[in-house]
Amino acid sequence: MKNIFQKEIAQEVIARINNLNEDTAPKWGKMTVAQMLAHCNVTYEMVYTNKHPKPNAFVKFMLKLMVKPSVCGEKMYPKNGKTAPQFLITDQRDFKVEKKRLIAFINKTKNLGEAHFEGKESHSFGVLTAKQWNNMFYKHLEHHLTQFGV
Repeated sequence: MKNIFQKEIAQEVIARINNLNEDTAPKWGKMTVAQMLAHCNVTYEMVYTNKHPKPNAFVKFMLKLMVKPSVCGEKMYPKNGKTAPQFLITDQRDFKVEKKRLIAFINKTKNLGEAHFEGKESHSFGVLTAKQWNNMFYKHLEHHLTQFGV
């Protein structure tokens, strides 16, 4: 898995995002490109904001048991997979705003670096290694950028 904490990889991902435009259509799925960018921003909102309430202890336990291996592991996501309710973006979003936010989140993550994320607690999955954080960040972006052909 490529390492989103590395400058070259972060720049590569940002270049792919910059290849999107407001009319870019998905190869699969129902989201518009602006909705996809907003959807990708949710991961970072959970790290850097208090916008999304943390799950209670039981839900967090179930997420760690059932969801964490697929989200933080090496295996890529299948097309048209299920997503958590807070990741569902059904309203219209501003492409330019969401694109700018996502690029800023990627840069912030890269600048903080792997050491910042080693042993950092996740919103939903408890303490993660830097590798698990990377897998979660990079794999999600890779999945959706591929979905939109960039």
